[in-house]
Amino acid sequence: MTTVKLDMIQTLALAAVLLFVGYGIRRRVGFLDRFNIPAPVIGGFLFAAVALGLRQAGILAFEFDTTLQSPLMIAFFTTIGLGASFGLLKVGGPQVVVFWGLASLLAVVQNGLGIALAEAMGVHPFLGLISGSITMTGGHGTGAAFGKLMEDQYQFPGALTLAMAAATFGLVSGGLIGGPVATLLVNRHGLKPGGGSAPTATVDANAALDTEIDTEAVGEAPTAYGLLKSLAVILVAMALGGVLSKWLGQFVTLPGYIGAMICAAVVRNLDDGTRILKLDQRIIDDLGTIALSLFLAMALMSLKLWELLDLALPMLVILAAQVATIAAFTVFVTFRFMGRDYDAAVMAGGHCGFGLGATPNAVANMRSIVERFGPAPRAFLVLPMVGAFFIDFSNALIITAYINLVQ
Repeated sequence: MTTVKLDMIQTLALAAVLLFVGYGIRRRVGFLDRFNIPAPVIGGFLFAAVALGLRQAGILAFEFDTTLQSPLMIAFFTTIGLGASFGLLKVGGPQVVVFWGLASLLAVVQNGLGIALAEAMGVHPFLGLISGSITMTGGHGTGAAFGKLMEDQYQFPGALTLAMAAATFGLVSGGLIGGPVATLLVNRHGLKPGGGSAPTATVDANAALDTEIDTEAVGEAPTAYGLLKSLAVILVAMALGGVLSKWLGQFVTLPGYIGAMICAAVVRNLDDGTRILKLDQRIIDDLGTIALSLFLAMALMSLKLWELLDLALPMLVILAAQVATIAAFTVFVTFRFMGRDYDAAVMAGGHCGFGLGATPNAVANMRSIVERFGPAPRAFLVLPMVGAFFIDFSNALIITAYINLVQ
């Protein structure tokens, strides 16, 4: 069997091509667009499936130099840290803090449930984490990052492939149950909109958290100086984060990006107070999206799909339990703690998409609800803000704690 070996640049180039193949397919397949399946996932999965067929037929195999995969992953999570501006908590008010707490609590519940079911079925607890908040709250980006970590650092084979499958299952499930959950709450409690329309800030928040590069926030085009400044800040935070991660690694096992994310968060909040750097969040988001898109495409195209076979059934059991759990959590916890009113019902529907893979799915769920029942401005302010700036930060710390607990 012939083996095609791609060097570092060729691997990155193929990832970039597959990213845009994914965009092209998604625009033409309504189901993929409706459930916000990320373009790099589509293109990468397609290539992985073709590569599997060629390998099984004994025709062709591929070897990739994925040297750039780790730096791209760390760069993305560094931009997450640069988005963690605690000044935004004052803008959103107490409800942002409450919803962030609920979203973080759900991540804890998802991991606890996943580990418990994995151990009950006699499989590795890492499968429970992969089917927990790594992919449910975290989505494809966090799934790919921790999947690679589990393969490289903890020798858990197939983790990346399992994570991508679980994240895709979550995306679809979150899009399916959000509307029914909110409708149930609205009808059961006879809820009605409080009046008003969604604030214009909603558009900017949605754009900031959108993982697709074909959606741009309103504003001036970034300059070369602004891009270089933001890139320099990201690189410096990554460098300092590497030193911090190495030091922290003496006491606790951490993913490589945790140090960079913490350093980036410190830089962001210092800049909020001093305005020395005057960071442009839109540029940072765009650079983070580029890094994530290329990382995901590279991770997906090199998947070993045959590694899914042995753990497919246990993973499906855990994922089904996660869907049932989040439906109950949003009805009995999210709705109650967010105020038991119409906006709370809309947020509960959004939380289904949010907690099963992606904030764009949450926004899509909420849009479908308000189109039927009326505006929910508070919901459209609170949920996107938590999704864009806070949950990835706390979720990464929660996952790291669980990894150290079960390893």
